[in-house]
Amino acid sequence: RYKCRSVAAVVVGNPDSFESVPTTTSNRWKHLLDRTVDLVILGDTYTIEREIRERSTGAGFTFSSVYAYSGMVYAGNQTFVHCAEEFKSYDECSSLKICAQTSSTHYDFVRTKFPSDYSKGVSSMEQMGEMLFNGTCNVIASEKSFLLQNPSLKDAIRDKKILLSDKMITKEPHSVVTRNTDRQFSDIINWVINVLIYGEEKGLVKDASICSSTELDPADISELNFLNAVYCVGNYGEIFYDLGGDSGDKGMNQINNGTGMLYAIPFGNIDRDDNIIEPAANSILTKIKNEGSLNCGVVIPERAPESDKLVSLGFDYCRVLSAALLVDDSEDVNFFNYSENDNSSFIALADEEIDVLVGSREQHQYDFEMTSSLAGFDFSTPYYYGNEAAIYGVSVYSIATREDDVLFSSFVNCIVLATIFAQENGIQMEEHEKMPLSSIFGSNLKWALKDAFAFSGNYDQIYSKHFGSNVTESDKGRNTLNEGGPLLISFLQLP
Repeated sequence: RYKCRSVAAVVVGNPDSFESVPTTTSNRWKHLLDRTVDLVILGDTYTIEREIRERSTGAGFTFSSVYAYSGMVYAGNQTFVHCAEEFKSYDECSSLKICAQTSSTHYDFVRTKFPSDYSKGVSSMEQMGEMLFNGTCNVIASEKSFLLQNPSLKDAIRDKKILLSDKMITKEPHSVVTRNTDRQFSDIINWVINVLIYGEEKGLVKDASICSSTELDPADISELNFLNAVYCVGNYGEIFYDLGGDSGDKGMNQINNGTGMLYAIPFGNIDRDDNIIEPAANSILTKIKNEGSLNCGVVIPERAPESDKLVSLGFDYCRVLSAALLVDDSEDVNFFNYSENDNSSFIALADEEIDVLVGSREQHQYDFEMTSSLAGFDFSTPYYYGNEAAIYGVSVYSIATREDDVLFSSFVNCIVLATIFAQENGIQMEEHEKMPLSSIFGSNLKWALKDAFAFSGNYDQIYSKHFGSNVTESDKGRNTLNEGGPLLISFLQLP
């Protein structure tokens, strides 16, 4: 509800001008696709699979910046909770039965890790609780915050009748979900999430005297007052506490001030041999394949610290993309250099002179269509973070793509994520066969992650090539793996 109010405060000018439409985990995707709802805020996990082709609808969706980092845990009979955590289904664990909600990443995980006889899908959290209490299941799988919203489960956990484990088994980054056919609306939602975080970074708080409650019908994005989300509803921290959280519960959901930010969004099942759909003939993926080369724009900064190393890192990510797209060929890249002092690089990207752009500090004003000739852009997961204090705005470097080709933008994002995923899983360059297959991008790109990794290696291997192998973890700052610490920064630079 708070996030709906935040969106309404910006889009309509009145935080109370919205309608809540009841949905479930089983029908939410269909309702979003058929426009019964405009956005879904149900704690849905952002995965690359869902971004490209969600299973129940066959459609892809747009996910906002992550607004909450969580993870699946087990609850239930103490013995069987430990069995589930150890992936053990024999001896004393032979009677293990795990319940999880269908159409959830929790259910997907359980089904891939245990034989089908050991899991059962349920339609709701209420049903999952009932099945735990009547003995149908002896373990349930969900997230701590979801479990504690059920009064019966909360009471049983408090009275120590069941065990709620603290061990997070999976990564569950939550995002607001929108249709990928309305990129401008999706960009607005993304800005709303970021401005809530920005408010906490800057110490801006809810203030009724500044909240503008005038109904709006803006002709363009420039008329939207994004700070209205903070002044009318509250910043990220205020909303968190209003929802009953305390400082000890925030975990990763705190403002990052210099510790590791490398975190790979889950892939989901991106090896979909059951339903391979080839890229369209007019897609960027097909164009690059047919032409046999990648056109990569590189912004050359003038006085940024270690700018030469940062530029060479950007060059290398273009080569990683080339290796992924052109079957292990990292050299078929045409590089085009641009100044950081104007928007010529983004004009070139919009005009299709280049396929991707690296080396530019991420500027989210380019999310939106600025002119008829300068449409909006997508930005990948960052491949480099600056070490500024969050309050001053963190320099973030991503790969920019045009937002009119969703599949290509997802592919580029997936390649950046793959280098971080490998780092998280301790996969070295010579172990490229351990990288997942990716047939969801088409049969010709099934081996793309393996091909990219055979050239690049994991994130640390790429980073060390350009910044040196003797750089300490402390000096890397945010460019190290997140180990459960704060992960929130805004990507905005507002007046």
